[in-house]
Amino acid sequence: MDQRRTIAGHCGMVAIVGRPNVGKSTLLNRVLGQKLSITSRKPETTRYAILGIKTSGNDQAVYIDTPGLHRAEGRALDRALNRAACRAIDDVHVLVFLIAALRWTDADQYVLARIRDRCQPVILAINKVDRVGDKRLLLPFLDQVGGLMEFAEVIPISSANGDNIAALEEAVLHLLPEGVHVYPDDQLTDRSERFFAAELIREKLLRILGAEVPHRLSVVIDEFECVEGLDRIGATIWVERRGQKRIVIGQGGAVLKRVGEEARLDMERMFGRRVFLRTWVKVKEHWSDDACALQRLGLGD
Repeated sequence: MDQRRTIAGHCGMVAIVGRPNVGKSTLLNRVLGQKLSITSRKPETTRYAILGIKTSGNDQAVYIDTPGLHRAEGRALDRALNRAACRAIDDVHVLVFLIAALRWTDADQYVLARIRDRCQPVILAINKVDRVGDKRLLLPFLDQVGGLMEFAEVIPISSANGDNIAALEEAVLHLLPEGVHVYPDDQLTDRSERFFAAELIREKLLRILGAEVPHRLSVVIDEFECVEGLDRIGATIWVERRGQKRIVIGQGGAVLKRVGEEARLDMERMFGRRVFLRTWVKVKEHWSDDACALQRLGLGD
């Protein structure tokens, strides 16, 4: 049954923007109170705009975790990620511009240039304040970055431990228009379980492999069938070179086995059902610069 509320509160779209690896996915997960976006220490972990719905009473904020905006556009994949981020912020009501405490980079300046002239209000959220040893350094930094444009709010936060997240959410709600809920109260996202299965496998690959096979891999779900409470999932991991395939499989299949086990456990927690997962590794040279391959992965125009 559709559980949309008809009493007007605040309701609208909020895009979380910033350079790669600044903590956008961790922020979305913290706001929602559960894991939705995959995370790793590697830049460009997020490839898709992930929608997460936070409903509180009569208010509903629809957050969008965007791929990191970046200047380099050498590969088709790089261009696709930038297009995905720009599309995500076109029709939102509020932007949350996320940067890291005490660190303003050329990449942050690039993002600022992309959002400076937009009509939406922008909240500047300074993340990772929990990592700042000398808190006296924060105030001058807040004054410095707060003067770069006319921000609606400047709020120091920590996505990792939740510091000041409630203040950020309150500031967002004040900027959203009045309206009834767009999504049912109990809906968390518009993405499918099939999508999250592929993302969880990719997350484990990024975390386990580290710098060995950075972002020249992707995951396609070939089979997703639920029979009597058991999900049967088959996935292909695409890499660009045979050497990468050997790394992903590992000696005696050890790496692929670990990836499968950890991904399966996360799927069972997320889906609430038992999962039987099979994975294969295949080589598709230069897939990250192949428009047709990107289209199949949902990254093309």
